[in-house]
Amino acid sequence: MDFCSTLLIGIAIYLLVHFVRFIFADADFPLMWATWSGCKPETKLKGLVVWVTGASSGIGEELAYQLAGCGSRLILSARRVDELDRVKRHCLECSSLQDKDILVLPLDLLEKTSHEAKTKTAVQHFGSIDILINNGGRSQRSLCLETSVDVYQALMELNFLGTVSLTKQVLPHMTQRGSGSVVTISSLSGLAGTPLATGYSASKHALQGFFNSLRTELTDYPNILISTVCPGPVKSQIVKNAFAEELGKVSPTAEDQNHKMATSRCVRLILVGIANGVKEMWIAQQPFLLFYYLWQYAPTWAWFITDVLGKKRIQNFKAGLVCTSISLSIGLSTAFKNNVGGTKTINVFSLAY
Repeated sequence: MDFCSTLLIGIAIYLLVHFVRFIFADADFPLMWATWSGCKPETKLKGLVVWVTGASSGIGEELAYQLAGCGSRLILSARRVDELDRVKRHCLECSSLQDKDILVLPLDLLEKTSHEAKTKTAVQHFGSIDILINNGGRSQRSLCLETSVDVYQALMELNFLGTVSLTKQVLPHMTQRGSGSVVTISSLSGLAGTPLATGYSASKHALQGFFNSLRTELTDYPNILISTVCPGPVKSQIVKNAFAEELGKVSPTAEDQNHKMATSRCVRLILVGIANGVKEMWIAQQPFLLFYYLWQYAPTWAWFITDVLGKKRIQNFKAGLVCTSISLSIGLSTAFKNNVGGTKTINVFSLAY
């Protein structure tokens, strides 16, 4: 066998191995490589001071637990003090941290005038902030034509401007020290348009643009990591608390979350990415992960799929149907219908998360 034949066989085997890995992957290739061969969070994050917003539930709550397990000192922020106290108690129970290692710091992202004082409190307590994880925010479930402009303003104020405001308070401390990490939980909606979430998607696109630009501005600070995390469907309360078409009204949509990625797995991947300096993380099970790559490398196909699935999703929403799970094969159409608690449900691969 000549050299060229051997080379071609080697390339074919290499591509086959990566194809098989991709089929079973739940994150993009750089993040998966970090998972397989990179630094462990338990080593890199031990002793660091990590500020987590939105820490009272969902991804933020799980971040607190796993960071505590890594030995990180924590600043836990959200609006609900009782829930933060509950999370703190569990962190102390499941780790070797002491009471002084966890600061409960109530925070409302909408109260931007309070962010400077909150940051000073955090710095005074620990002396520094090594990592800021911007996790606070809300989603949306409503049609654009029926949605008040006030809802769009609230989404931008909370998800985008609230995050930017807090980041601007923390960042000078990091530039003064010359090191630190700002990690922002974005979404698949930050990369692709999402029907029924026009305002939410816009706020996440804004975050992507802001932090991608900020990363370039900080090239004189190579030890400051600016990282965005783009999860697909993850089990959390974000849908339950989503904005509807009017302020003060919560979306009545109830979704079966069995098809979604476990929060613990998503958070583990996030911590691996932070520990290894990954600048952007795509985290999703198949077929959503494939959708990320289509948007990046084959946008024409992505638009076609979005149009097909988006149309079906809007029809289901108007009819009161709820997307409950994913069919990877030819699952662009209905697989089965049933009734759960009087609410019709439908099993399709859609753009819901």
